[in-house]
Amino acid sequence: MLIAIPDLLSDAEVGEIRGIIDAGEWIDGNATSGHQSALAKRNEQLPEDSDAANRAGRLILDALNRSPLFFASALPLRIFPPLFNRYGEGQEFDTHVDNAIRLRRGSDFRIRSDLSITVFLESAEDYDGGELLVEDHYGVQRVKLPAGHAVIYPSSSLHRVTPITRGRRVASFFWLQSMVRDAEKRRTLFDLDRAVQRLTGDLGGKDRSVIELTGIYHNLLRLWADS
Repeated sequence: MLIAIPDLLSDAEVGEIRGIIDAGEWIDGNATSGHQSALAKRNEQLPEDSDAANRAGRLILDALNRSPLFFASALPLRIFPPLFNRYGEGQEFDTHVDNAIRLRRGSDFRIRSDLSITVFLESAEDYDGGELLVEDHYGVQRVKLPAGHAVIYPSSSLHRVTPITRGRRVASFFWLQSMVRDAEKRRTLFDLDRAVQRLTGDLGGKDRSVIELTGIYHNLLRLWADS
């Protein structure tokens, strides 16, 4: 399941984050790559323990905490601290799959990567190429969103970032471990949640059918959640 989250960040928040990270010290993007990714990745990123990455990452986590769509679609248990990368002309990230376990350097923090997230931080009109291509059961999904928008997709999927032919692509990327490990169960809960929200808008929160369906949602989450 691939879910776009529009307007996760306001223009002002994008500007604040860019002010922080653009002044940071960028390094080779393979600093956090596994063996397979190191063969495919050509980009730059901020060191994950840098002050710039930590400050900007907190702003993104705050925005995620305010997003009902993010919670409904991801059901997050643990979130890896946001990282930041940029691609210049000729740079790309060829087809790969994300590591199943992500470790934070210098700590005992680790997660199972169920979902991957990209938050776009550059205006789509300011660069050519740089599309995120995600392979799923319905074919290849092409994603290039406005600055401040985000996309969530399965970490298990094959995906890539196409070469930049003009300008520069800047984004945040990270992973999360969901409370509900099984992707089909997450999809069922997401679809049920959206249906309940629509019925609540039509019938009101006190309607008995809405109350019963809300109870079914929470009982399924109680049954399926890891924690």
